[in-house]
Amino acid sequence: MADPMGHHEQYALHVNGHTLEVRDAWLGESLLYVLRERLGLMGSKGACEQGECGSCSVTVDGRLVCSCLVLAATAVGQQIVTIEGVAPVGSPSDVQQAFVDAGAVQCGFCTPGLIMAAHSLLERSPEPTEMEIREELSGNICRCTGYGRIIDAVQRVAVSRRDGGAR
Repeated sequence: MADPMGHHEQYALHVNGHTLEVRDAWLGESLLYVLRERLGLMGSKGACEQGECGSCSVTVDGRLVCSCLVLAATAVGQQIVTIEGVAPVGSPSDVQQAFVDAGAVQCGFCTPGLIMAAHSLLERSPEPTEMEIREELSGNICRCTGYGRIIDAVQRVAVSRRDGGAR
């Protein structure tokens, strides 16, 4: 509930299958800020803070979003998945493993957002063309890999899933 001046609120977010309380929050805080600074989920990165780089990508009710552009309070009642919720620690998802196997992880700053975007793409389009992959990942900036290895990683997952591999 709000204080007498109406500056701070308390609400709950459903993140990675858990209901997490957000206390003493300003209603203007971005989802990225709340995830990192209030809930301690540091996987989503803040770089541009303008929705241009993709480093803060998460899914909200299955839709890929830049969490820096979403007010956290507007996500109440929705299912939020961050990079921490993609797979259990020590058991990487097929996309995470493919990024490692293809050498698509360089400095790692963009990797969480790229993995979230790749998962989102593969859920909607199980056998994407190279152009579909390029278009889907175009909202994610990587300064290290040149994207070839990243595209290769996504293609590896699509082939593996088609041939009966695990998710």
